[in-house]
Amino acid sequence: MPKIKPEILAHLSKDKKLKAVIEKQGAVTYNTHSDLYTSLLSSIVSQQLSVKAADTIWNRFIDIFPGRDPLPKLVLKKTPEQLRAVGLSFQKAGYLQNIARFALDHGFDHAVLKKMDDDELVEHFTQIKGVGKWTVQMLLMFTMGRMDVFPEDDLGIQMGIKKIYGIDSEKKQLKADMQKIAAKWSPYRTIACRYIWKHKDNTPAVKKK
Repeated sequence: MPKIKPEILAHLSKDKKLKAVIEKQGAVTYNTHSDLYTSLLSSIVSQQLSVKAADTIWNRFIDIFPGRDPLPKLVLKKTPEQLRAVGLSFQKAGYLQNIARFALDHGFDHAVLKKMDDDELVEHFTQIKGVGKWTVQMLLMFTMGRMDVFPEDDLGIQMGIKKIYGIDSEKKQLKADMQKIAAKWSPYRTIACRYIWKHKDNTPAVKKK
């Protein structure tokens, strides 16, 4: 996995508070891959679950497909009962089939999707019922390797920024404060968030409504 380039760290280190976090945490790495469809399925499975529980259910899910490959047409052939039998909620089972249907209708061609900017991708994927902005942002950050994504709804990022920068605002004001702080990190807000998550020892977690 590639390491963060020195020039990126130099840019982020202009923020003295973030610089202290970077120096304390040391190197972080990142990787990307082109299987957006499977990544999106996995993201839905893992929502609101511990890493261990998510891994267990994901493995049970892919085990019910030949070659452990949940091809869209095969996912759509499964009954709700078959999907729930692996540990999925009725709602998540429906969301997975929505993703499979979208894949058949629109495709997940990485070459096409990488030409879209971040906002276009959020708009494109949130057409799928069950896929929200936060989920797409995680896809952009962890699968597509987009460098300037800022998931303001992520609970770990909210808690991390509040702690690092000593702010105690909430709701709309908190998000406004976060955006102001994060603006100086652009165009590498994704990398800054990776350091904040590492600092918080926290996996990405969307704030419950």
